[in-house]
Amino acid sequence: MATYLDRLNQDQRRAVEYGVAKGAAPAGPLLIIAGAGSGKTNTLAHRVAHLLVNGAAPQRLLLMTFSRRAAAEMARRVERIAGNALGVENAAAALDWAGTFHGIGARLLREYASAIGIEPAFTIHDREDSADLMNIVRHDLGLSHTAERFPAKGTCLAIYSRSVNEERDLDDVLPHIFPWCAAWEKELKRLFKAYVEAKQTQNVLDYDDLLLYWSAMMEDAGIAADLSDRFDHVFVDEYQDTNRLQASILTRLKPDGRGVVVVGDDAQSIYSFRAATVRNILDFPGQYSPPAAIVTLTQNYRSTAPILAASNAVIGLAGERYAKDLWTERRGSDRPALVVVADEADQARFVVSRILESREAGTVLKQQAVLFRSSSHSAALEIELTRRNIPFVKFGGLKFLDTAHVKDVLATLRFAENPRDRVAGFRVLQLLPGVGPATAAEILDRIAVASDPPTAIATYAPPARAETDWRAFADLALGLVRGDAGWPADIERARLWYEPHLERLHDDAQLRRADLVQLEQIAAGYPSRQRFLTELTLDPPDATTDNAVPPLLDEDYLILSTIHSAKGQEWKSVYLLNAIDGAIPSDLAAGTTAELEEERRLLYVAMTRAEDTLDIIVPQRCYVVQQRRNGDRHLYAQRTRFSPEKLLVHFQPRLWAPSRAGTQPRPAVAPVDIRQRMKSRWG
Repeated sequence: MATYLDRLNQDQRRAVEYGVAKGAAPAGPLLIIAGAGSGKTNTLAHRVAHLLVNGAAPQRLLLMTFSRRAAAEMARRVERIAGNALGVENAAAALDWAGTFHGIGARLLREYASAIGIEPAFTIHDREDSADLMNIVRHDLGLSHTAERFPAKGTCLAIYSRSVNEERDLDDVLPHIFPWCAAWEKELKRLFKAYVEAKQTQNVLDYDDLLLYWSAMMEDAGIAADLSDRFDHVFVDEYQDTNRLQASILTRLKPDGRGVVVVGDDAQSIYSFRAATVRNILDFPGQYSPPAAIVTLTQNYRSTAPILAASNAVIGLAGERYAKDLWTERRGSDRPALVVVADEADQARFVVSRILESREAGTVLKQQAVLFRSSSHSAALEIELTRRNIPFVKFGGLKFLDTAHVKDVLATLRFAENPRDRVAGFRVLQLLPGVGPATAAEILDRIAVASDPPTAIATYAPPARAETDWRAFADLALGLVRGDAGWPADIERARLWYEPHLERLHDDAQLRRADLVQLEQIAAGYPSRQRFLTELTLDPPDATTDNAVPPLLDEDYLILSTIHSAKGQEWKSVYLLNAIDGAIPSDLAAGTTAELEEERRLLYVAMTRAEDTLDIIVPQRCYVVQQRRNGDRHLYAQRTRFSPEKLLVHFQPRLWAPSRAGTQPRPAVAPVDIRQRMKSRWG
């Protein structure tokens, strides 16, 4: 009697026991649809362990996940479960074919290198190395000196990668995904050919090659048969996040599907920007004859019943999906709150008030998370958290105040506030074409000795190569130093001056411009430029990415995260920002039905991260960034279309407004000059 399976629920056990018996040949393909919080990892680990207990050879099991950490965790669980069942230690010690798609690909390519014409000692380029090599080739072909702006190295690599991973020709990828680069199709083909030749000459493979070469070698019948025979069972975790190239590898590895088990949830397919496609999991059963068996896991162990009811209702309106309604034994009386606030500033105040309220009730900051569709959506909240001395860690890109474009604009304002600030001046001056470190230093030296810095700027004769852009900068600097426009018009003027440089420096200028508009709106809430710069400089947030380690400066900290980075995580309390049309769904991802459906799944993923409480915030007024210049405007926001009127029964509506406490005027204080005191301190 397999007592080690007793802790599984009925559906989990069906998935684990499907086609498994001592001495039996591998069963037909199996798809496990694992709803959010349904114990997916536990189920998959038990199935692998169950196969081992029933005589499967561990070295003939191939397990592919999307991170090395996930693969290591899976191996540990399998070892523990199988070891307990067999009464021995290290029961899964030989489960060494567990890893990421790319890691497994690299191992196999080295083994089969001589058979496919590559050197087994090849080196692997990471994304930065690949972009640098792309740039070298780009320069050698003369594409960095074109009369019109050719795509930057990062964009070129992104186009190449998308074409490879989606198995789509360049003439199909460009108009649909990179339309602003479509005019360069001929040049890009030449670049990519030269890039491939350069890699081959240098005996290097890039990240995408690990899949591309693996797929290509599987087109050889002899290699495909040999590799297929090595593995009796093939497992793929998070199948909804695979791309077409990965699906092709799996199909060529096991054409009849015997021994294949894929696990995932179509409702959590949210990575199309990485070339993942929900079609892989939706079409999986039908690509075999007879079709793959399907087991659906619907019992949720994470969220309360009211949260699941609302989440089910949202995803239930999806156009195409595997039908399932998550359920739970966790009772709860509070429906998710749908909180209406006046604007984004009040949204930040509300979230902070709820965070502190929850903390006082016993929910530590680490068990609370604020989620958002785009990294820029947390800008006002980050500043409010800093002001209220609430530590936080952000996942999903650089923090707002540490992004290059925001720092450029802030440096422009700081230089205007104090033209002798060499750090700010050095950064701003080098934004000008033709101004390098030496020229910037010369200008700053001149300003440092001038009795009137604005005059020094106005009378400076720039090098001929910088002459075109110098006058616009000098006019801006003089106007900002004198405060001609006043505050907060100063920051608008700085932004408008910076925008042409933004477009020159960054391929994703439109997205970055949204951050600058957001910064401008935040600045409007401060009484002066000096106050604004001071409060933002006193305690600037640290830049953190998805892989960053939280700072150990505080025993507790709040989690801020994009929805994409939050997938697979869970918290007791979740706050979702900007549940409005234009934010979710994003204006930039609402062009097709497929894009809208992915945006719906994003909202579902966000909602199902919550264990006990869920607050979804709807600002009534927001600042919308339009595609055309000068088209930005304040708008009364519409609640996200993914929560239509008929679904409101699943939510608790709430209207929130902050208390506005009055302040007493402070008495006048006689002026004191303490500069000499500061100097005399040092003798």
